[in-house]
Amino acid sequence: MNLANKITLARIFLVPVVMFFLLVRFNLGQFQFGQGVITVSEIIAALIFILAAVTDGLDGYIARKRKLVTNLGKLLDPLADKLLISAALISLVEMQRLDAWVAIVIISREFAVTGLRMIAAAEGKVIAASPWGKLKTIVQIVAIVALMINNFPFSSFAFPFAGIITWAAVIITVWSGADYFIKNWKVIRFSKHR
Repeated sequence: MNLANKITLARIFLVPVVMFFLLVRFNLGQFQFGQGVITVSEIIAALIFILAAVTDGLDGYIARKRKLVTNLGKLLDPLADKLLISAALISLVEMQRLDAWVAIVIISREFAVTGLRMIAAAEGKVIAASPWGKLKTIVQIVAIVALMINNFPFSSFAFPFAGIITWAAVIITVWSGADYFIKNWKVIRFSKHR
């Protein structure tokens, strides 16, 4: 259990904390801005989510820099990412800030690409993160935060930033998933013949 893996585990443990502040109804106060309202608990949830998202790059950097890459880390890191994003999306659906189909599309893509990576791993191949995959992660995080804080501060002047970035996240998510499958189709075809 090295430092990188401890950071990854911390990200997993932050998932229920984010959900707690988003979904449990308790009054810590709220702020009114234009036509919108944002609660203190939503701000706390967004800050914890951002902290957890930042640890995604940090644990990988530490593992590579200090030569701490382990099989446990290879298993936990993508699992932590999927848990964080999926939990946030499902919470936003529960809060009625996100359509369920959006969450289903994004989560389905994550499972599909993870399955592809598992097939590749069984064949002794590693599918590295693509530039589209990295962009997808960034746009998803921005969209989730924008939805968590109820489109603040853009709703003050009626600019639908959260809606626009959510659509961008869906499009880039689908595109990056298709890109993984197109570029690695040989892995699937090869595994069918074994």
